[in-house]
Amino acid sequence: MNRSRIQIAKTDIVSYFDELPIQVLKLKEIRAILTQQRGFWRLAQNTTAEQFIGFLEKHSKLKSIEFPFPQRIEKCYVWGDTSLLTILLALKKKLHLSHYTAMRMHGLTEQFPTSIYITEERSTSYKREPVKVTQTEIDHAFQLPSRLSQNWIEHLGKKIYLLNGADTNQLGIVTERVNDDDGREVQVSISSIERTLIDITVKPFYAGGIHEVAKAFELAKDRVSVNKLVATLQKLKFTYPYHQAIGYYLERANYKTSQLDLVRRLPMEVDFYLEHNMRETRYINNWQLFVPNSF
Repeated sequence: MNRSRIQIAKTDIVSYFDELPIQVLKLKEIRAILTQQRGFWRLAQNTTAEQFIGFLEKHSKLKSIEFPFPQRIEKCYVWGDTSLLTILLALKKKLHLSHYTAMRMHGLTEQFPTSIYITEERSTSYKREPVKVTQTEIDHAFQLPSRLSQNWIEHLGKKIYLLNGADTNQLGIVTERVNDDDGREVQVSISSIERTLIDITVKPFYAGGIHEVAKAFELAKDRVSVNKLVATLQKLKFTYPYHQAIGYYLERANYKTSQLDLVRRLPMEVDFYLEHNMRETRYINNWQLFVPNSF
């Protein structure tokens, strides 16, 4: 039986994909490869990208994976055995590991979270400036439950959250080599320890709750730069005074007085809350902060 041109070119095609620096591709990238290499591989002009992909899925290491997030279905093509973290971070531009997942990778939790948190920085055309809020507005906002993202899916026994983040020009986002759940070393974009501590203070519900956040501050004690944390916090220009919650966590974890003073220099003009929708609370005078009575 005569072999087709694509069958004849299979060895060269596989070698080409083996040598690619990336293992996760989108449809437009495969289309571009087909356009560029069609002549060299002597493929028929009527061979479509869909036919090309179908052949590779059947006869090589290429496989398609679909992530049906409620906001938008994300699909990609993976060449060979690739870490789930690598695949997820390749779904869109400006994605990074965040919250509980970043805690896990930095060793800021003793738990093994079954959820994966990835944040996408949405590009904006304007600079965010802090808005002055009144005590009444803060009281009202924090009496309400937290708004949790519904943009998540179940995949291979994991709950994967794809969160929307403000445009911070990748402030505090670093590239590091970490070990995934299978023990493989992978290179990832991830929030730094300082940025992670800020993010989980702002949204403790994506970090296992305030007890886990408090533990993270303890475990970060010998590695975090409080100076960098405060500088990052100021650049983020939050509407709410999250520095009061951060100061409380630092003091609770017995950080040095000199480190606490870096936070105390920031203005404390209103009372604040450690988390949303608390029932019975007590007031921490040092930080003008309400915390759960049992915490």
